[in-house]
Amino acid sequence: MALLLRVGIAIAAMLVAAPVSAQTFPDRPIRLVAPFPAGGLADVLARAVGDEMSKSLGQPVIVENRPGAGGNTGADAVAKAAPDGTTLLMSSAGILTANPFLYPKMPFDVETAFVPVSNVADMSMLVVTRANLEQKSLRDLVTFAHAHPGQLTFGSAGIGTTGHLGLAMFMHAAGIKLTHVPYRGAAPAVNDLIAGQIDGVVDNPPTVLPHIASGRLRALAVAARERLPLLPDVPTAAEAGVAHYEASSWFGIMAPAGTPAPIVERLHKEIAAAVRTSTMQQRFASSGARLLGDTPAEFAARIKTERAMWGEVIRAAGIKAE
Repeated sequence: MALLLRVGIAIAAMLVAAPVSAQTFPDRPIRLVAPFPAGGLADVLARAVGDEMSKSLGQPVIVENRPGAGGNTGADAVAKAAPDGTTLLMSSAGILTANPFLYPKMPFDVETAFVPVSNVADMSMLVVTRANLEQKSLRDLVTFAHAHPGQLTFGSAGIGTTGHLGLAMFMHAAGIKLTHVPYRGAAPAVNDLIAGQIDGVVDNPPTVLPHIASGRLRALAVAARERLPLLPDVPTAAEAGVAHYEASSWFGIMAPAGTPAPIVERLHKEIAAAVRTSTMQQRFASSGARLLGDTPAEFAARIKTERAMWGEVIRAAGIKAE
């Protein structure tokens, strides 16, 4: 009888302790891993949203940069962390939707290693060319590429990067062949584009917007359903004659699998509130990024859809990570 009583007390204590831990969360600093080098968009977003979250959570959100293997190194560290909400990942779309098809062996299972918390921001890709390219519109570029396969050169930040995948999708949607020139980073690709060494890139707005504004580069189309507010005169790909070409990249926060649902929901609410602050809205207004704050369910659905989409693109183009 005494044994049964002790067991009953232990079970009751566990049931009471579970909700209390969620209510008192966090009781120590939160580590937000940005799996890319400092200064990049993942790092900037992580620090911005972390600063806002720390104000309301009452604990510092410490950003830790752990680059390597296309983001897999930092993501793996989070996947193996304790599922208590104090270690989080600022993931790129590529880590969860493209890397499983680019790398022959992943250090974690993208479908089971994490639980989505909230998508922080996304960016629709732009088709951009050097300012003096003879083809001044997307329609003209596609017509020329049909007649001269492989003659036009498009750069990217490297094999398997967002820009490379966006370029592969563009070629498939338009039915054309462009020569891909991989660089080690977006900056050298854009620098060579400005210098006229290559003809174009497909990239995120933050990388190219300043050069479009200065007239050194020309935006031919945005790979989205709607035009970008910052570039109202730039048509969508569909408006410019290339149907079914919608490509974007995003950054969102993930937690290790097994993180209690109440903690995930608390984190989501904090992230959603953070991206709505005037500080973040003003900070990213000119970047071309769209701040989101999606629910865990919305984020999970997007990951699933885009994983299937990018898997098809990668297989069709035969892309493999270096």
